[in-house]
Amino acid sequence: MSNIVAVVGRPNVGKSTFFNRLIKRREAIVDAVSGVTRDRHYGKTDWNGKEFSLIDTGGYVVGSDDIFEAEIDKQVELAIDEADAIVFMVDVETGVTGMDVDVAQLLRKVKKPVFLVVNKVDNNKRLEDAVEFYSLGLGEYFAIASINGSGTGDLLDAIVEALPEKEEVEEDQLPRFAVVGRPNAGKSSFINALIGEERYIVTDIAGTTRDSIDTKYNRFGFEFNLVDTAGIRRKTKVKDDLEFYSVMRSVRAIEHSDVCLVMLDANRGFDGQVQNIFWLAERNRKGIVILVNKWDLVEKDTKTAKEFEQHIRREIAPFTDVPIVFISVLNKQRIFKAIETAVEVYNNRTKRIKTSVLNEALLPIIEHQPPPANKGKFVKIKYIMQLPTPQPQFAFFCNLPQYVKEPYKRFLENKLREQFDFNGVPVSVYMRKK
Repeated sequence: MSNIVAVVGRPNVGKSTFFNRLIKRREAIVDAVSGVTRDRHYGKTDWNGKEFSLIDTGGYVVGSDDIFEAEIDKQVELAIDEADAIVFMVDVETGVTGMDVDVAQLLRKVKKPVFLVVNKVDNNKRLEDAVEFYSLGLGEYFAIASINGSGTGDLLDAIVEALPEKEEVEEDQLPRFAVVGRPNAGKSSFINALIGEERYIVTDIAGTTRDSIDTKYNRFGFEFNLVDTAGIRRKTKVKDDLEFYSVMRSVRAIEHSDVCLVMLDANRGFDGQVQNIFWLAERNRKGIVILVNKWDLVEKDTKTAKEFEQHIRREIAPFTDVPIVFISVLNKQRIFKAIETAVEVYNNRTKRIKTSVLNEALLPIIEHQPPPANKGKFVKIKYIMQLPTPQPQFAFFCNLPQYVKEPYKRFLENKLREQFDFNGVPVSVYMRKK
């Protein structure tokens, strides 16, 4: 399990620049994943071989300063609860502000590693100015300039050093299915209905499930763990971003699951927050099943299942090969169909295709429709193999990998899907030099 590091602080102190710097550094090393990064405030990075998830809390609060005043305390408290280490960023240009003092007061009581980071220190004069941050009572600080990266190396060394060792939990090799979605979509009720006992207290108050809870489940001769994630709630003032609570709580469940059952309330539709959760699962390359709950309550003449489904597929393009199941937890309609579908997706995600079979199926198609020539150069794809990764990734060996553009990679992905059923599973296509 990876550690979570939260970046907190007032607006405009440079949290996002710092965050982007770390994430980009990593994305430059990892193969570029196609598709837009939908939420900009969550990512993975690593330093000295230690990987951790980074969450930029500032991204979750949009609005005027007075809204922020109220929100920042909540966020810092949440970061204190959920993160393994906290980076508290302040700005040398403005010096110590009242809000900084408030945050420092919350952080002084914390038993977790807290790193006071003074940003925008890009000359000697500012290095002298940074001394006043000792007054926050958080001890030593790190002076950095996230715009050019100076000082970030020492900070990262210290963070990685302080992160607790996560025990690798090995004893349980069962597949994990996480039920994720916004609050009151019916996640806990769904799990109750499956298990047939009131294992959770289900109330109408959003966010009754504080942490994710695992339940062993055996059905259709298939055993797995069901993970109920915390109700993801949205605060009134936050309009566009998948906010802090959702990310913090879903990240862990999604990262450590094999298949995500993304549940939504049919009356609310596939809204921005559900989409963010969907893309979080997709970016983590997890199997995905979309469950439309409370379908029994929808006026059928206005919205048929087909129209509803088409709308969802438009929103999740280009990754449209995802099963969508309409359920009613209340009436126990199709809830077992939902689990059967999740099992199929799990099997698709763990599928291994022999190299000979891959080449027989795809090389003729590629020969018939080769990559378009680029600057008079012709790309010849010679050989295909599946990489030994937990989820489906394929390497296409060719003479000029750099000339193969996204649309053709998508064409190859679609052909893989047509031939070998990867329904519900993100597939990665890489071009490699022969």
